[in-house]
Amino acid sequence: MDARFGSVEECVGQVGVLARDQHGCRFLQRKFDEEGEEAVNLCFEEIIAEVVDLMMDPFGNYLVQKLLECCTDEQRMGVLRAVAKDGDGVPELVSVALNTHGTRAVQKLVETLRTPEQVALATEALKPGVVTLIKDLNGNHVIQRCLQRLGAEDNQFVYDAARKCCVEIATHRHGCCVLQRCIDHAADGQRRALVQEIAAQALVLSQDPFGNYVVQYILDLSLPWANAEVMMRLAGNYAELSMQKFSSNVVEKCLKLADASLEEHRNVVVREIMTSPLLDRLLMDPYGNYVVQSTLSVTKGALHSELVDRIRPHLPLIKNSPFGKRILRLLLENKK
Repeated sequence: MDARFGSVEECVGQVGVLARDQHGCRFLQRKFDEEGEEAVNLCFEEIIAEVVDLMMDPFGNYLVQKLLECCTDEQRMGVLRAVAKDGDGVPELVSVALNTHGTRAVQKLVETLRTPEQVALATEALKPGVVTLIKDLNGNHVIQRCLQRLGAEDNQFVYDAARKCCVEIATHRHGCCVLQRCIDHAADGQRRALVQEIAAQALVLSQDPFGNYVVQYILDLSLPWANAEVMMRLAGNYAELSMQKFSSNVVEKCLKLADASLEEHRNVVVREIMTSPLLDRLLMDPYGNYVVQSTLSVTKGALHSELVDRIRPHLPLIKNSPFGKRILRLLLENKK
């Protein structure tokens, strides 16, 4: 391909075809690097005419990425206008972002946004598909790039969706990761509103394979008000939650929170577990026994003594169970 074309001028009229060819695409990229604005100007009209398709092409997407690095602000606005047009009920930019190749071109577009007008046009085009993008294998990377590269205010459309569709997003394989990144990049007001919503949904989320990680993530932020809210939302369900694979991790984390202001809430958890009619089952449960071990290690004084007294009548029953033996060992260690 390189041999056939010595200059960009010779490519005029065939840019769309060349962009979809591995060698032609590489040739044009190299020319954009070497000749800059001059080469870009010669090819721009042909690229912009097919920019949506090229962004989703296995080779064309690389040329569009290179174009975005080299073009003027005016040309970048041209690309934005072309992809912001309505496709099948949503802007083309959303469809491109969901595509295996398109996602890379859209991420590059986000990285190269220079002016407030460009940012506004891009975020408005992504907004109608934000929840779909967050939950998509390809699209979630575009939203994460927005969180990394744009200002917190410009990302308000992401935070609005995250709060409104908190459970839907948090209980999704990709969504749970994006939600954690939302917390990382948020301004104070955005973070508080999002954490408040996650805490309010803690009972549902704690029992989910993905949602439990989001609840654990906010507990690790060491925000006493948020941790207290989570613990209050789970109250009345601690014994049942302790015997489930995902939520037992959340209960353990609640017990191990170090903040002194949470001791009262932590003691509520311990009391609920030790007075539960399910205590004998908890002691022998593959997940529950770890929660009981945690209650033994975080309590002291009168509460610890009462806990041990509550467990003692169950010892004959549990000493032969593999999980019960661990509890037994802990009790013996505490006696020393």
